[in-house]
Amino acid sequence: MPAQPSHNAPPPGPEALRADARENRDRILRAAREAYALHGIDVPISAIARRAGVGVATLYRRFPTRASLITEAFAEQLAECAGALDEALEDPDPWRAFCSVLTKVCAMQAADRGFTHAFLARFPDESSYAGERDRAEEGLALLVRRAKEAGALRPDFDVSDVVLALLANNGVANGAQAESAAASRRLVGYLLESFRARPDISKLPPPARLDLGRLSGAG
Repeated sequence: MPAQPSHNAPPPGPEALRADARENRDRILRAAREAYALHGIDVPISAIARRAGVGVATLYRRFPTRASLITEAFAEQLAECAGALDEALEDPDPWRAFCSVLTKVCAMQAADRGFTHAFLARFPDESSYAGERDRAEEGLALLVRRAKEAGALRPDFDVSDVVLALLANNGVANGAQAESAAASRRLVGYLLESFRARPDISKLPPPARLDLGRLSGAG
């Protein structure tokens, strides 16, 4: 008598398991980006797991720390910032280069509430993220110096004023809600006009010397 076929499905092979793991990872990252865009990076891990439709243990298997999840979720934006910075550093016009980077970063802020927190945060254990972030700081400082040396950027502008601009834009973008993109563009336009060198500029108070790392919790 021939053997009866088994009604039990065979266990999934290695390729199926890998595909399932990739799908879980993609769902987690998609859920994290959505949650961070709406609420910033302080969203509880459990809320992200629920949004992704996975257990907290599954999330932690893919991303063992909160920092690893945040840095991976914003890796694309950080790479976009790095690309904009590299392009600006190759621009022969120092003022146009400075304006393009500030405009680009502020537009990204307006589009994603979590971006500011991620950009300002320091994650010492995430070496690749830290390296990109340090490179961004150095590039910004170079852009500022070039624009000042060209006589386009007001001489009393301090590199920490870039952080001041990011914080101001973050507040406007968050407060404007549906009009955040338009409000951000308007603010950046005002800021860039105030940053431009002129013979009749008024003296400003001393710079606040704001540091990116110390402002990681700013809302």
